[in-house]
Amino acid sequence: MKIASSGLMGRTRKALGSIFLGPPMLAFLPALTLATYWMGGEIALVIAALGLPLIFAASGLFDSTTGAPQDHVTGLLLRDGFEMAVQDAFKSAQKKGQNSAVFIIEIDHFKDLEAEHGQQTSEDILATLGNRLRTAARNQDSIARIADNKVAICLAPMQHLDLELCIQIAGRYQTAIEEALPVDGMTIYLTCSIGFCTFRQTPDDSSEDWISGAFAALEEAKHNGPSGMRAYSNELLHRTKRRRNLHGEVVQALETGQFQAWFQPQINTDTGMVSGFEALVRWSHPVHGLIPPSTFLPALEDAGLMERLSEVMMYQSLSAVKAWDAAGVQVPQVGVNFAAEELRNPGLVERIRWDLERFGLTPDRLAIEVLETVVCDNPDDVIVRNIIALGQMGCQIDLDDFGTGHASIGAVRRFNVGRIKIDRSFVTKADRDPEQQKMISAILTMAERLDLDTLGEGVETAGEHALLAQLGCGHVQGYGIGRPMPFDQTLDWIIAHQAKLKEPPAIGGST
Repeated sequence: MKIASSGLMGRTRKALGSIFLGPPMLAFLPALTLATYWMGGEIALVIAALGLPLIFAASGLFDSTTGAPQDHVTGLLLRDGFEMAVQDAFKSAQKKGQNSAVFIIEIDHFKDLEAEHGQQTSEDILATLGNRLRTAARNQDSIARIADNKVAICLAPMQHLDLELCIQIAGRYQTAIEEALPVDGMTIYLTCSIGFCTFRQTPDDSSEDWISGAFAALEEAKHNGPSGMRAYSNELLHRTKRRRNLHGEVVQALETGQFQAWFQPQINTDTGMVSGFEALVRWSHPVHGLIPPSTFLPALEDAGLMERLSEVMMYQSLSAVKAWDAAGVQVPQVGVNFAAEELRNPGLVERIRWDLERFGLTPDRLAIEVLETVVCDNPDDVIVRNIIALGQMGCQIDLDDFGTGHASIGAVRRFNVGRIKIDRSFVTKADRDPEQQKMISAILTMAERLDLDTLGEGVETAGEHALLAQLGCGHVQGYGIGRPMPFDQTLDWIIAHQAKLKEPPAIGGST
């Protein structure tokens, strides 16, 4: 009932605003002013000049949001007001034969940001992002905060709006959000995923379906993120339905070998040689092709199959090490990720010991990758014992995504961590951002004092690679080094990489 009454109030104010503030009323202002002076003299004229604006302001007729409730953090519309604005835009575009678009923007990994910096800092960031989006949008467009980490924008209908222009507009919104943000004395870079649906692509004939189309596009963008961007289409709708159906296939896929270990190379910054590979799970579907982990991991967790997946990944990873050895290429170790659920298994250490013995490998060939959040979130005794026992066995313990949690130095020592992997959020644009460089230098200094090895994650450019090497980071990993690849491509990649190391550097200009 409140929503209906607020909508009615908004429409009433909008109607009154168009009457009292529209061109017809403005045409009568000189006559009204003259009549006031004739009837009441100068005092009446002064009262009218001061009083009318105050009456209009108090009644909300000057409010561009037509009285719709606003979010207290960002000052943007709330979802109810946005739905009303979309409905108005839908009717206007339909009546005038114009086009419009609804954009849904989601800030990637916002929960991690809130966990790391706290609610107040997160709200300050949202307020800044709200102001940036206001600047990026036009005055007549409607902007709303529709969830903790989601903002929606509806363009005012226009005559000429095509897909290319929508992509440019979405890019402008994305740029506004992804600019550097000063937070707690350092600089962070956020990413966002954007889905949009144009009025002419609306799946059915209603404003609700228009918004649903934009949400469907957002889901597709998130599966191609971070910083994904997708437009709604009929094909996208079919892909979304197909993805939901895949959740029922994960059990059979796990038992029929459709889940595969892909390997991403890690490079020693001193020698340039391969120092290892990280094993990453991929689902190779016989019909739909490669399916990303963000699609199937939640389904595996719900089915209680994460431990079984861990066994499959361990077998394929150790098989890869044996195959590299047989091929005569030097790959010192392979890293395998372990979630808290897997580390909570009392029989984990014996299972890994048996796997290593079965393949005839020493424990130092296996790196156990553990998220920093697992270490710093007061894990139970079984997790503590397993990590310590694996380190004592001789496996290297890698602390993954370092900097995203709050692991203490005591915890690093307690768990016998051998290497910290600096999170990509610190590495991104570090070659151009002095604040990023300071943070990396501080981490590397701490690691040196604690006699820990280091690896920079998410290296995408030669500049980031060079900077990490200059600052003393021991290893690097990322798309700028090599993308994850199936095992049968790793041998060719290693041979090509070694050939590049043997090539003499070019000196001087062209001859």
